[in-house]
Amino acid sequence: MHPSKTSSIEEAPTAATAPAEGSRIAALEQALRDETAERRRAECTAHIQDQAAQLALDLIVTEPDIAGFFAEFTRKLVEETEGQACGVWLLDDDRSQCDLWLAHLHKRLYTPGQEGWDDLTIPRAAMSEQLFTYRPGWTQTVVYTSEDARLPSAVKRFNTRERVDTVTVAPLVLGANTLGWIVLSTGGVSGCERAWQVALIEAIARQATLVLHQSQMADQRRLEDRRKVVLEERNRLARDIHDILAQGFGAILMQLQAAQREGGAALPPRVASSLAAAVNLARTHLIDARRSVGALRPPAEHGRDITTGLRRLAETARLTTDVPIEVILDDLPIFEMGVEREIMGIAQEALTNAARHARARRIIIQASAPRAVGFRLSVADDGRGIAHDRRDTGFGMTSMQERADRIGASLTIVTAPRAGTEVVLAWEPPLAGA
Repeated sequence: MHPSKTSSIEEAPTAATAPAEGSRIAALEQALRDETAERRRAECTAHIQDQAAQLALDLIVTEPDIAGFFAEFTRKLVEETEGQACGVWLLDDDRSQCDLWLAHLHKRLYTPGQEGWDDLTIPRAAMSEQLFTYRPGWTQTVVYTSEDARLPSAVKRFNTRERVDTVTVAPLVLGANTLGWIVLSTGGVSGCERAWQVALIEAIARQATLVLHQSQMADQRRLEDRRKVVLEERNRLARDIHDILAQGFGAILMQLQAAQREGGAALPPRVASSLAAAVNLARTHLIDARRSVGALRPPAEHGRDITTGLRRLAETARLTTDVPIEVILDDLPIFEMGVEREIMGIAQEALTNAARHARARRIIIQASAPRAVGFRLSVADDGRGIAHDRRDTGFGMTSMQERADRIGASLTIVTAPRAGTEVVLAWEPPLAGA
């Protein structure tokens, strides 16, 4: 092969690959420029986030409450972005709606209850509905133009009046929970400035969310502490009323009724009348005391004290009778308020009847939890029993049966002349869905 031809053949690929090599170099240079720009954006974002975190730390120290913290945070945001307005919307406790909580407008801070709050020109209702119903905005920042089709008409009119070009909405998100939104309205800005604004509001929203969450948790702890203090005081008052007043009125009532029985027809009319009036007063105040106890005790506490309640019934009865009263109690289940109230009422009536009428030498109160789910109460005495013609009569018997019926329990009265009486209550919780 001729040398000159060989040379021309070898040089041809070199000339053909020159444009491709230039393209590769240009692409590499563009990639380097993109990487440099991305690194600068990352550095800028990191710097913004660092500044926001530092501002948050400074405000936590200097601002005594959450409103003051957000006031300074939003003021700083408006100043840095030269914005027209900034508002903070928060979801309510049951997350069923949101409302404006704080606003910066015309270089002035507005908060609920403050003069001028009700006269704010911000379209609160329309923006609240937009924030709540636009689901993408619950988890990501949304940038609206002034005439964005997604915005309500009232918001667009506000934008026109205030010369707003962009509305940037950043959610206050912690984990999977959205607590609210920061909304920033600004004038005309370039694409670069808009990106910087988004980075700034997101950084501020991130720090504000943490502070807001901590504030809400602290508020919940304070409310819980106050609730516990109130419940403890209510329980203390209920115990005092029960142990002192109710038991005292019960003992007085039983003594007065015993005096009536002993005196009988031999009492002078005036004495009998005064004694009857005293009995009525004692009974009325006993009922009032029990009603006060029921009103003071919170429903959550009912059922936990039935063991104590049965023991207290026995202690009260011992004050008015010489008959020994034995109490035998197993571990008992927790009852709802209504169930416990009826059980205690039946126990009270059965014990009162045994102590007052049975002429017993011994009374035994037993309570257990068969199969660890139900409840069995027995009030038994070894007295004279109940006459056959009186078993289904009398207010006490009727009252006990009505109480048992109200909670779906069975009530059995076993009695025989000179063989004593046993009142047995059996209750089981209803099946789920029954």
